[in-house]
This record gives sequence, C-alpha cells and structure tokens, in this order.
Amino acid sequence: MIPERVRKYIPAGLGVLVLLFLWQTFYAVRETEFVLVTQFGRPVYTVTSAGLHMKWFFQSATYFDRRLRVYNPRPSEFLTRDKKNLVIESYVAWRIDDPKRFVETVGDPVAAEMRLHDIVWSGLSAALGTHDLEAIVSANPAQVKAGEMLDHLAAATGQSALAGYGIRVVDVRIKRLNLPEQNKQSVYARMRAERERIARQYRAEGEEQALSIRADADRQRDEIVSAAYKEAEKTKGEGDAEATRVYSQAYAKNPRFYKLLRTLESYRKIFDDKTTAILGSDSELMKVLMRGEAAQ
Repeated sequence: MIPERVRKYIPAGLGVLVLLFLWQTFYAVRETEFVLVTQFGRPVYTVTSAGLHMKWFFQSATYFDRRLRVYNPRPSEFLTRDKKNLVIESYVAWRIDDPKRFVETVGDPVAAEMRLHDIVWSGLSAALGTHDLEAIVSANPAQVKAGEMLDHLAAATGQSALAGYGIRVVDVRIKRLNLPEQNKQSVYARMRAERERIARQYRAEGEEQALSIRADADRQRDEIVSAAYKEAEKTKGEGDAEATRVYSQAYAKNPRFYKLLRTLESYRKIFDDKTTAILGSDSELMKVLMRGEAAQ
C-alpha cells in the first residue's frame, strides 16, 4: 500500500515525467540552423528544415549555425612569380555544408578554421606563384587579374579536401596588400622613377606641340605680312601712277607755273634757316629770286 501522503504527489511526478519526456522528444529548428541528431554520440541524421521536430528521448540534438562565417587569418608573406614579396591580409567566407561529416572530421569551428587556414594558405601561395606583381596591383586596370585569381581559388578550394570536412568555401578575398618593410624603399624609388619618366614624356610631347604651334604661327605671320606688303606695294604703285598723272595734267596746263612750283618744293626740302648757299648768276634759284620766275 502506498501511503496517502505519498499518493497525492504521484500525479505531479507523472506530470513532470511527461514534461521531461516531451522536452527530450521534441525540438525546434530555426531558419539559420542545422540540427544533427546523435544516438549515444554517433550521428544518425541531419535536420535542415525549420520547424518543430521529434526524436527519441534517448537521442541528442546538436545545433549548428548554417549562416556564413568569416575567417580572418593572420597576415602572411607570399612570393609572386616575378620574385616580389607581398604581405597579404585576407579573409575567407565559409559555412558548414554537411553537419554529420563536420562532426565526424573536425568537430568544432575552431578546428575547422585550422584546417581551412592550411588549405587556403597553400592555395593562395600557389595562385600568387603563377602571377606577376602587375597582375595583383597595377595602375592599368586591364592588367589586374586578382579578382579572377581569387574566384578560381574559391572554386578550387570548395572542391578540395575541405569538402571532405563538411565545409564549403564561398569566397576568398584580399583585405589588405602591403610590402615587407625591407622592400618598401626600393619600390618607392622605382615608382618615383616611373613617374618622372612619364613626366618627362609629357614635357617632351608638350614641347613638340609648342614647336609645331609656333612654326604654324610664324608661317601664318609670314603669309599675312607678305600679303600686306603685296597690297601695300600695289596701293603705292597706284598712288605713284595717280601722282604722275596729276603732275602730267598740271604740267600740260601751265608748264612754266608747274616748273616754278617744283623748283620751290625742291628748295624747301634742301634749305632751312641755317643753310648758307652760294649761287652763281646763271643759277635757276638766282633767277627766281631776282626776277620772280623760273628761267625759260
């Protein structure tokens, strides 16, 4: 017989057992999770659909985040095909693709990132070893092949041994690229020399264009001056012809008066207030001064 005072706790105990059974039997899966059901530590099956699910009460549910994870390895030094050392800081975007295989091979994200580091580091080293520095960083965008190289690395890594760990690499990218301290000064000197060469080339091209412009300006100036001189000579000739015609008409009307005016004009050009002239008796000027007219 069960004592009366114990009997009244039986329903409560049964209720607790039922709640405990339900707690161990039902479980919820979120959209961002995988659930791996294990039985005595051995993986049984994986649940990927969100919602309420049921398992045996003696089985266990292990939750895994199915979202992307970002692994940031420490900066490492790599060697390019043209023997240039680079210090590269990269990141790897990855996710758990197969929880069962993940648990069986690596067990946790920390161990997974250790495997991830080794495989990605070797892949990045091999990729950089097949490209020159100009394919990684260059002033000419057409020469840069870093994006293609990293896309190929991400695809190749996803098909490598990482697939055997239940891991899928989504992307590999370079965050920062630097030079070893011992190489910086030589690289800066080479960059300055390259910029000076380009500056000299620009200056030479400018001088060439300036010479061409000056030569063209000189040619145009000579053409303009020549045309102006030609026009001036033509106008001057026409003026001289007109003057000769006027002189001829004046001479024809009164030759004696014309001769007198021409003689006076010539004397006006020859003599000034400081000129002393000694004239003979037969001088035309003497005749004009003495008789008031030019000799016949």
